[in-house]
Amino acid sequence: MGFYISFSGIITFKSAGDLREVAKKVPLDRILVETDAPYLTPVPYRGKPNSPAYTYYTVEKLAEIRGESIEAIANATTNNFKTLFF
Repeated sequence: MGFYISFSGIITFKSAGDLREVAKKVPLDRILVETDAPYLTPVPYRGKPNSPAYTYYTVEKLAEIRGESIEAIANATTNNFKTLFF
């Protein structure tokens, strides 16, 4: 179908079990990350204003969930962004 799925800091929340299951199933070439700034700040900064700098924690959690390296997730989401927007 050609669509992308973007994950925010919510994926780091303890209550996001269903979302983590989705993240396991989405093809790597269809994943993006986002901030939803200033809201939905990822753990460990939950409760503070969100920032693009905190997308690292979203990528880190995606890597953990999927059993992949942080670098692999970061590279894939960067390439997916470029494919989608350029």
